[in-house]
Amino acid sequence: MPEPASAPVLRVGNASGFYGDRFDALREMLTGGPLDVLTGDYLAELTMLILGRDRLKDPGTGYARTFLGQLEEGLGLAADRGVKIVANAGGLNPAGLAERIAELADRVGVPARIGYVTGDDLLTDGVPEAPWAKGALTANAYLGGAGIAECLRAGADIVVTGRVTDAALVTGPAMAHFGWTDDDLDPLAGAVVAGHILECGTQATGGNYSFFQDVLGEHTPPRPGFPLAEIHADGSAVITKHPGTGGAVTVGTVTAQLLYETAGARYPGPDVTARLDTVRLTTDGPDRVRVDGVRGEYPPPTLKVGVTRAGGHRYEVAFVLTGLDVEAKARLVRAQLDGVLAAHHPAEVRWTLARTDRSDAPVQEEASALLRLVVRDRDSEAIRAVRAACVELALASYPGFHIAAPPGKGTPYGVFEAAYVPPEAVRHVAVLPDGARVPVLPPPARTGGRGAAVGRPAVLLPDPLPAGPTRRAPLGLIAGARSGDKGGSANIGVWARGEGAWRWLAHELTVPRLRQLLPETAGFVVERHVLPNLRALNFVVHGLLGEGVASQARFDPQAKAVGEWLRSRHVDLPEALLRELRETRGLEEL
Repeated sequence: MPEPASAPVLRVGNASGFYGDRFDALREMLTGGPLDVLTGDYLAELTMLILGRDRLKDPGTGYARTFLGQLEEGLGLAADRGVKIVANAGGLNPAGLAERIAELADRVGVPARIGYVTGDDLLTDGVPEAPWAKGALTANAYLGGAGIAECLRAGADIVVTGRVTDAALVTGPAMAHFGWTDDDLDPLAGAVVAGHILECGTQATGGNYSFFQDVLGEHTPPRPGFPLAEIHADGSAVITKHPGTGGAVTVGTVTAQLLYETAGARYPGPDVTARLDTVRLTTDGPDRVRVDGVRGEYPPPTLKVGVTRAGGHRYEVAFVLTGLDVEAKARLVRAQLDGVLAAHHPAEVRWTLARTDRSDAPVQEEASALLRLVVRDRDSEAIRAVRAACVELALASYPGFHIAAPPGKGTPYGVFEAAYVPPEAVRHVAVLPDGARVPVLPPPARTGGRGAAVGRPAVLLPDPLPAGPTRRAPLGLIAGARSGDKGGSANIGVWARGEGAWRWLAHELTVPRLRQLLPETAGFVVERHVLPNLRALNFVVHGLLGEGVASQARFDPQAKAVGEWLRSRHVDLPEALLRELRETRGLEEL
């Protein structure tokens, strides 16, 4: 596809990866260098639950209020620089947020043409009679970028949406800029990949990165800057950041974000299905990574719907066990609480003993272990009874009795589930700056050709390393990882730090081996997906997070650190790989 001579590149930046991200990022991105569009991602599965509770208290809310605060200064800066702003900060009330922005624009004296996208809220504008809607707090379809594109083509300076896919914040502006249609599958897929890289903000520039010391070291500001993508008409892009900002953009940082919260080779969405196994990453200069080769297939025949609902009440207490006889102290506490737990039989009771103590510790905290009790039930009375029993142990239990935090009340928790509806069941509407409401039709249903075939794409594993001497060492010496949540499942993306490491990793890190290294995955269905272009494996552990992040089913409720746990596990690494690390990275201790 030839590039338009007038505007060969669309520069899209990101200023927010979640509701609560760095407040001054919007200003930093608008003043740090040239941009055409600035996006902000404010919505996550947990955020929808939070906004749903806000809306229950006040129907006029339900949007990300910090976005308005950022626009106090950002409106003028964006207008001066000719930058469009696209954000999903509308949450459950994009119309309400658009009204507040218009009021703000009048107050600060900055004219702004505002559009918004609606129709994703299926409880108020869709299929409230569906079985999954019963008892739901929120139910929102993941829309694509076409509504955003309609608003931008109509001249909007700011577009706010409700629940769209994270990548839609980039595909929408790219559709409007390059004139792509539903049939431009490869360019759309390239924009989806660029959008996925940008969506979590500084995770693409060194934030939460396994090898953080390489990119957040003493020669760069310790706080990473936000990323931007230079997108071309064929869907290829260069990921970079503004000059002088912290962190780095490398093949490694981009690979890490590509693996975040994904599953197999096919990355489905309402605009297109992007083939992650076709992505090519190459260095294009300092802090510049080229992303190209992305192939696209038709989108799936259904739209995903994120449903949240109240789950019940949760109480957690952490008993601090210090010094000698830790196991016996833990047994005593459990025995003392057995009676009340049996009498009120909460729906879920979970005990965990974390042996954070060590022998002969010179610091009291290092001599202490944590015994955690988590109780859940729909009946708040059961929670109150357990809490009272825990408090009553204060003078009647193990020596040195204390707890990690003052006893709080039971807190409500939510659950998340995914449902699927046909696209025609969703009333996707773009509300233009002049108030006109434009229905957005879904792409026509198509099969065959570029459609996603049943089953997984075939993969060719590299030749294994020849047999040789090994040494026991952490897996993380030769591999990075990033993990996260997808509903009740967790994904663990692992990538190799070189061709030799990839030849070893691809054959060594199987599903049975992962289960050995991470015993907590026992009893869950685990899938392994191979992405040779990225020298990466992606594991999906179904059900590890229970009913989703809001249910706080485990110590690490969003699975953010499961990848780092995996990297810390010791395996038999080939001496050849360790020797390569010594020679190429100067790790003399190996």
